[in-house]
Amino acid sequence: MAAIPFPASVATRGRTLLKRVTIFLGSLIAIASYRYLFGSVAVPETISANRYFYGWVLVHAASAATALLIGPLQFIAQLRQSRPSVHRAIGAVYVIACLAGGLSALPLAIGTVAGPLASIGFVALGIAWMTTVVVAVKCIRAGKFAAHRRWMVRSFALTLAAVTLRLYLFVSGMLRIDFFLAYPVIAWACWLPNMLAAEWYLRSGSLRHVTPSHGGTPSRPADGHFR
Repeated sequence: MAAIPFPASVATRGRTLLKRVTIFLGSLIAIASYRYLFGSVAVPETISANRYFYGWVLVHAASAATALLIGPLQFIAQLRQSRPSVHRAIGAVYVIACLAGGLSALPLAIGTVAGPLASIGFVALGIAWMTTVVVAVKCIRAGKFAAHRRWMVRSFALTLAAVTLRLYLFVSGMLRIDFFLAYPVIAWACWLPNMLAAEWYLRSGSLRHVTPSHGGTPSRPADGHFR
């Protein structure tokens, strides 16, 4: 029996719906995270017991929330093309937010009460988050527009760890899985699948072309085709 082809329009609508849901959840979590700045948050004891929680959590919550909230704006082609100065300004804020969020994540990761596996997972996330955005900046400064966009996709996939982390915590709570059993797994599961999804997205040819917003001409990726 011949295989029934999957309609491209259905796949496109599915991707669009997934993007909208992701942006909605990200915006919701970002706005909710700002409440840490006002000191009126009921924090679970397993989280507040982190020996570096106070002080660092304010920096981390504010910076990560900002990156999560403004990150999607960097992928709006119309803004990139018609308002390049705005695109660059938002990009600069995003980079600072990612670096501040990644740096502040390190002491929080080290101070977790969930054990060394959780600590290593969150330290790795913080380092990967900072690395992707630094590489993205280096690419755009070198005029490598296609590579810049690809690294920004990877960066935002890691920014979305804030979303997947909370989803997994919610699910583990609903299933009544012990925190000290679930959290070390979530420390890795909140970002590794995101990176795999980003690579799938990039390899699927979703980035069809690059329109320079900083002047110059688009660079060719390794396969020799503009995306």
